[in-house]
Amino acid sequence: MSNTNKLIFDIETVGVDFNSLDKISQEYVREYAETEEDLIEATGRLSFSPLTGTIAAIGLINPDTRRGNILLATSKQLPEELQPGIQLESGTEAEIIEKFWSAASHYNTFVTFNGRVFDAPFILVRSAIHGVKPTKNLMSNRYLASQLDNCNHVDLLDQLTYYGAVRKKYNLHFWCKAFGIPSPKESGLSGKDVERLVREGRWLEMAQYNLGDLLSTMQLYEKWNRYLNL
Repeated sequence: MSNTNKLIFDIETVGVDFNSLDKISQEYVREYAETEEDLIEATGRLSFSPLTGTIAAIGLINPDTRRGNILLATSKQLPEELQPGIQLESGTEAEIIEKFWSAASHYNTFVTFNGRVFDAPFILVRSAIHGVKPTKNLMSNRYLASQLDNCNHVDLLDQLTYYGAVRKKYNLHFWCKAFGIPSPKESGLSGKDVERLVREGRWLEMAQYNLGDLLSTMQLYEKWNRYLNL
């Protein structure tokens, strides 16, 4: 990744095997699960926390150059490129986290959709669990005007809802449709499919889905930056 200013990133996560948790943790997860369906739903949420989930993919793209990387937590042999300008790299979860922070060290502005709630804290905590030191403080302050000079984090959901002033936030799909941007959901996949794709070893499809998220976020950022970044 070249030494330019802006970097868009997005992560995909999977939950740990429920049976791998200790008994106390299992009891906590199943605390309010009264039926088998409730338990399936509860275990399906394990991917939402860095304490019960891991990072399967980290997507990065520079909106100025349109070049980027998809980092995948697999030992499977993959082609070098997903498409022209988008490189594929693989490794353990710790290794792809290290690669993310190495790339991030060259940037001052980071762009996500709901990244302050999910992507940034997830990757920060997983970094600490693996003993990896982050190179940027992606959670320095919620408000752009008060953030660190060397690390502005533009969470588009925060910006488009004016830091929660708009009650109904909606997901990336709705924002894309409103602005005439292709939605990653139009591929037929969603975040709910990530665990299945990983389990079935369909890493290229997962990388393509992650790239779709990146491209949609990039185009939404360009709309916000041009018309609403006042």
